[in-house]
Amino acid sequence: MAVLNEEHEMLRDMAREWATNESPVSSFRKVRAAGEPQAYDTAAYATMAEMGWAGVIVPEEHGGSDFGFMSAGLVIEELGKTLTASPLVATTVAASAIILGGSDEQKAKWLPRLASGETVATLAVDEGAHHDPSVIETSVSDGNLSGKKAFVHEAHGADLFVVAAKDGLYLVEKGDGVTLTTRKLTDQRSHADIAFDGAAADKLAGGGESLLDDVLDRARVLTAAEMLGMAQQVFDTTLDYLKQRVQFNQVLATFQALQHRMADLFADLAQMRSAVEAGLQAVDGGFGVARAATIAKAEANRVLHTISNQGIQLHGGIGMTDEYDVGFYLKRARVLEAAWGSSSYLKDRFAKLGSY
Repeated sequence: MAVLNEEHEMLRDMAREWATNESPVSSFRKVRAAGEPQAYDTAAYATMAEMGWAGVIVPEEHGGSDFGFMSAGLVIEELGKTLTASPLVATTVAASAIILGGSDEQKAKWLPRLASGETVATLAVDEGAHHDPSVIETSVSDGNLSGKKAFVHEAHGADLFVVAAKDGLYLVEKGDGVTLTTRKLTDQRSHADIAFDGAAADKLAGGGESLLDDVLDRARVLTAAEMLGMAQQVFDTTLDYLKQRVQFNQVLATFQALQHRMADLFADLAQMRSAVEAGLQAVDGGFGVARAATIAKAEANRVLHTISNQGIQLHGGIGMTDEYDVGFYLKRARVLEAAWGSSSYLKDRFAKLGSY
């Protein structure tokens, strides 16, 4: 496990207290019931921005705190525990793209707005049902971008899109030439297919040929951090349930077979935490990022899939009823498992990275 400094601990504790008291799962239920296209509470996100969370990775000269990805991951993990719906991950990933590839003018224009919460941004890469950044048909001609993107996270609340085209990443503002079509997924969050038709585009010219891969690796580690929070919460909730549920005149937690299952999940969770924290540290350190990010997301996929399944099974049939929260975690898990690379995609990527 990572050794946290005092700043890390203070930030984590602040995020934990806020998420527990101000954004419990009941808040997600309210967002879901409201049925708004952006699928998050704008007032809650404004509060997050006021606390500095939207600018954690943004340099100080552009209005952020420059605390790094470990700090961002700690916040996102706590929000994942309560299924807090927000565009924080999407906006942080978009900010990382501008930090890595943006010009001084692009950074000065967008980073302060992202850090303050004034602007919401997201990443638009995939063009099919499966994550595959090697297949991109979106193109740019005379500064106008055309193409289609599928399953774009947090699309409805976004003011700015970081779009992958054949020759690099581009910044595209919401407006003319940008058409969204809602995609309803099982997690009840904002997802959309986007058609770009001659939309004005501003290229991120820095960062080199690896810019897209570098941004995707940051998306993977931050998504894995959210998944870590979810996995921890499902484990804790399930353990509490086993300690109070009585069957055959015995508390379920006294059955040795169930104890063994929980022990296995505990070990998986520890391994997942190690991988995710290593991924966050690698991004901050700038060494071995591709491998660490790939491992982090692959482990997050594996462990959250297992824990969410076991959480439902150990709750019994009530686990999938709307009365209990544990089913929401499984639904969100399935969406995040497919984001930025399924387990099979990530294993293949790691094998290719290892051959270089």
